Amino acid sequence: MKPFGKGLLSASLGLLAFGLLLFVPAGTLHYWQAWVFLAVFAVSTWIPSIYLLRTNPAALQRRMRAGPLAESRPLQRLVITAVFVCSAATLVLSALDHRFGWSVVPTPVCLLGDALVAIGLGVAMVVVIQNGYAAANVTVEAGQTLVSTGLYGWVRHPMYTGNVLLMIGTPLALDSYWGLAFLLPGLALLVLRIRDEERLLTAELSGYREYTEKVNYRLFPYLW
Repeated sequence: MKPFGKGLLSASLGLLAFGLLLFVPAGTLHYWQAWVFLAVFAVSTWIPSIYLLRTNPAALQRRMRAGPLAESRPLQRLVITAVFVCSAATLVLSALDHRFGWSVVPTPVCLLGDALVAIGLGVAMVVVIQNGYAAANVTVEAGQTLVSTGLYGWVRHPMYTGNVLLMIGTPLALDSYWGLAFLLPGLALLVLRIRDEERLLTAELSGYREYTEKVNYRLFPYLW
């Protein structure tokens, strides 16, 4: 299958899965927050993906190789499996919260959540544009070079910074405060992933040790 067709199929199946995880537990299609979230998610991923398809299809292919089976390191397989579970649980719990009214999120906060989702996904795509080797799995490829400019000049793992914004924004966008319950487990999993990834990068990517001495923060400047 050609990259465009494969990408379109993958995106469509992903949105279908998101829809099922949201509308089934919500018990209704009258859930405007979910529709807006899905629209924001689609636009924020499809437009950059089309750009990458035209300018750097190899980078897009790397982004599409995701999931436990794409990981070569045992710890990363466990971590990414747990991340997938937490992500799905966040959607389901947020939808249940909306259905039963466990918490009430004002419309401006829902829209703020959508903005965080868009920014988080946008950051992740900018990272891929700046670093064509920024794969969805933890690996070092032959010929890979170190990128230390752009967003990488601020933090060592800007793609994960975007993921954190996405984790915060998703439940808010879906009219739920209870969905934030998976934020701390998600952050803990990111810390495990980053620490293991940095061991690999230090050992196999030329110049990475020196880069860590220049850029001190992993996720957020002046925090960690």
